[in-house]
Amino acid sequence: MNKVTLKYELDLDFVLIAITSSLKDYRLCYFINKVSGLRLSKAEDHEIWMPPPVGKAFFSRYADFSEAFDTEYYLLANKAADGGFLIPEMRHSDYFLLIRNFIDEEDLAALQDAIAEIPEVVVASEISPQKLKSKENLIF
Repeated sequence: MNKVTLKYELDLDFVLIAITSSLKDYRLCYFINKVSGLRLSKAEDHEIWMPPPVGKAFFSRYADFSEAFDTEYYLLANKAADGGFLIPEMRHSDYFLLIRNFIDEEDLAALQDAIAEIPEVVVASEISPQKLKSKENLIF
């Protein structure tokens, strides 16, 4: 009997900025929009399956799409309303700004600095999605 093995690789072609802040998600979006020129708006919550007792978990998600540069921006909450973390190994981070099709490093640095300058933001730092254990939770 032949055995077939399926190998797959996750498409992690995005930039990830971890944000630590005491602000509620809608307030953080307001300030990010104000300092960056983005237009993040509420999108359907990101749903993932987590081990019991949590089960289905819903994480707040805000989105913006730049048609000029074909770039997608998503602000994801790291903590679900009913408990559980989107990225458990990053419990100290409250939010993640996920950017797809982002090319310019100068723009990324300017965006990161602008977010870090928001008074209620403790830290905003770029992290490598490849190094995360639960990186599959960021795929949608």
